[in-house]
Amino acid sequence: MRQVYLDNGATSFPKAPGVVESMSDYMLNVGSNVNRGAYNSSYKAENTVFETRELICQLFSFDKPENVVFTKNITESLNVLIKGLLQDHDHVIVSSMEHNAVMRPLNALGNKIEYSKVKCSKLGDLDIQDFLNAIQSNTKAVVMTHASNVCGTILDLEAVGRICREKGIFFIIDSAQTAGFLDIDFNGLNADAIGFTGHKSLLGPQGIGGFVINDKLANIMDTFIEGGTGSLSDSEYQPNYMPDKFESGTLNIPGIFGLNASLKYVLNEGLESIREKELLLLDRFMQGIYDMNGVEIIGKKSYIGRTGIVSLDFVNQDNGLISHELDKAYGIMTRCGMHCAPSAHQTLGTFPRGTVRFGLSHFNTLDEIDYTISSIKKIINK
Repeated sequence: MRQVYLDNGATSFPKAPGVVESMSDYMLNVGSNVNRGAYNSSYKAENTVFETRELICQLFSFDKPENVVFTKNITESLNVLIKGLLQDHDHVIVSSMEHNAVMRPLNALGNKIEYSKVKCSKLGDLDIQDFLNAIQSNTKAVVMTHASNVCGTILDLEAVGRICREKGIFFIIDSAQTAGFLDIDFNGLNADAIGFTGHKSLLGPQGIGGFVINDKLANIMDTFIEGGTGSLSDSEYQPNYMPDKFESGTLNIPGIFGLNASLKYVLNEGLESIREKELLLLDRFMQGIYDMNGVEIIGKKSYIGRTGIVSLDFVNQDNGLISHELDKAYGIMTRCGMHCAPSAHQTLGTFPRGTVRFGLSHFNTLDEIDYTISSIKKIINK
């Protein structure tokens, strides 16, 4: 049976060319830790890790490789940023489109802090006036997704960032759905930190992510974990300089080698080229299902202002069964449910039914899109 992978919103597949080879080369031919050994293989590993920091800087138009911090994923990055910054009685602003990677850390802080959730429209758009109205005298940070992982809507973070800079509020961005798809300018967005993950649109392996952070925010944050860094080993206190302040223990070096290869691919292909291909596929898909009886496109009805993610609600049918049938009968892989974003589904009017989410990649083809449209029609007609 034919296999069509359309779950790239969860993790990308296939990975970029060279990812597996780079990881294998490290495991077979390098193998050394970083910041621990004074020998050639250790230096080779260190050079690749530093080069990967530089590639992340290139991706985000950022200029301090030492302020690129590696974690295992963006969820860990957001936990480090949120819990390292917020203190008693601080106020935070989020949107109603947030993933649980933001909401659960905030709720875990309990009564220590308070937050305001700015409600987005049923298209997923943020009302900037509502955002302004949510600002309080004790608002310390805004933590916001760049694009919804449910409906693909891109939020106007340029406007949010300008207001944060004017008001002296820290601005933390979740780029899980946009890094590798949109051109992201750290300073242009007036960001203080941007979390990223390697395994989605950056086309790298699972288990590697991180964040980029400016000095102002890094200097006032508390550490999330402490331990060995290979530096200042004569001291039992955590180094206060970057990136060691936030990188305790052995890094996922195989993952960094894989991310190094995937970043080179993405940057060489060009974000504009990747984005144009995904939007071409997205437009074809949305046109094919736009007037289909019993199918509702959630969020924006065209490819403009969204990423390569489409959520569908199969009206009067069980979305879970539709997703299962797509896989079982046609080999089409999607994700059904809440997508770890219950607040977004409440905003979009799809809670608690959830949706069937189709996540496109530039590795997909027009033929695969047409096959998917045809398969959906067959299921509905049946």
